[in-house]
Amino acid sequence: MKVNWQGVYPAVTTQFHDDESINFDTTKAMIDNLINEGVHGIIVLGTVGENCSLTADEKRQVLKAATEVVGDRVPLLSGVAETTTALAIEFAKDAEALGIDGLMVLPGMVYRSTEREAIHHYQQVARSTALPIMIYNNPVTYGVDVSIEGMKTLAEESNIVSVKEATEDTRRISELFSAFGDRYVVFGGVDDIALESLMLGATGWISGLTNVFPRESVAIYRLAEQGRFEEARALWRWFLPLLRLDTIPTLVQCIKYAEQLAGRGSEVTRSPRLPLTQEEKAYVSRLFDEAMANRIDLSQFNLD
Repeated sequence: MKVNWQGVYPAVTTQFHDDESINFDTTKAMIDNLINEGVHGIIVLGTVGENCSLTADEKRQVLKAATEVVGDRVPLLSGVAETTTALAIEFAKDAEALGIDGLMVLPGMVYRSTEREAIHHYQQVARSTALPIMIYNNPVTYGVDVSIEGMKTLAEESNIVSVKEATEDTRRISELFSAFGDRYVVFGGVDDIALESLMLGATGWISGLTNVFPRESVAIYRLAEQGRFEEARALWRWFLPLLRLDTIPTLVQCIKYAEQLAGRGSEVTRSPRLPLTQEEKAYVSRLFDEAMANRIDLSQFNLD
């Protein structure tokens, strides 16, 4: 299976009206803007997309809306975050029927799986669809780490082609390449170590804060790709305070509030997520204002 996934893939937000119903027009406009600003792919219904806060029917509606706006311009992936393996299989089949290009599969939700159980879950989803699959390995959030030995087992599934590496331990990226060569497409999955991940050979970056500053995110990737690390570091240090918002429990609210500050979306999240407190908003606002005040002119990098 040929997969050419590389570059910056924002995990996009799902936009809501004030009554918490889905705002499909704004969601589609946001995705369209990101593509026009140079991102290399789109991921809907990840953590930032509030997958687990949507009904089964709403998830399918989001997929349909996303396929309509993305078309064949960039790869379109969907998160698969279900409470049971059977529901994950059903979702994978529906996503394939709706025209999604690939799946980012999470372990079963709510129940904290053992590694053996997570591997079984991934295997069964992979065997249910012809779509290429990215394993989302995030032990910090989901409580299970698929080890190198576990990835050896999953390598037997031909359509498991990629891993979103979010252990927060950059050594794992080197271990993946040492164990598998180019068997897996490796994406960095933690915003505040993305540059380090790219320097170690990750071919992509899945990001939440790219929703706020897509052009800067793409510039960091392209500079790293070209080995221009001194220039990348300058841009990285400018971006890092905001990127740290991706690693805290209220990351979804922080990212959506930053989107609102940037005029790119609404801060509204679906309960049980609540709006940020005034103190939390002041903190995000300060980071955003400092970033805007010190924003780097990207034309100096001659990336066109």
